[in-house]
Amino acid sequence: MSGGNWKELFMAGCEGDLALVDYHRKCGVDLNYAHPEFLTTPLVGAILAGQEAVALYLLEHGALPDLPSELDAITPLGAARRMALPAVEARLLALGAPPEATPTPTPTPSAAGGLLWGLVQRSWLGRRPGRR
Repeated sequence: MSGGNWKELFMAGCEGDLALVDYHRKCGVDLNYAHPEFLTTPLVGAILAGQEAVALYLLEHGALPDLPSELDAITPLGAARRMALPAVEARLLALGAPPEATPTPTPTPSAAGGLLWGLVQRSWLGRRPGRR
């Protein structure tokens, strides 16, 4: 990485800050890197955060459509189905993401992002549970 910041790119993607995502991509941040502290990719992170525009942008700029998230044990396609993002699902399939045999079940609202996912986001942002 020669000038961008992967963690900042990741969080910008989860927050829907497309301008900051674009900045870090142009600085050379690897869109397909899974940081060892996060164990997921910016694409899966953006999809699970419901950031459709960011997910589509990442796909248009080189994010791999079939690179799974180790943290969430889910592929980008499974994440798009879980979050009900049909435009992202269609783009993933058009880019060659292998179709999954069964759609990932829709989680309950309390489990939508997963406990571990929430802890990763809060720890990186320096926020404690219940504090904004």
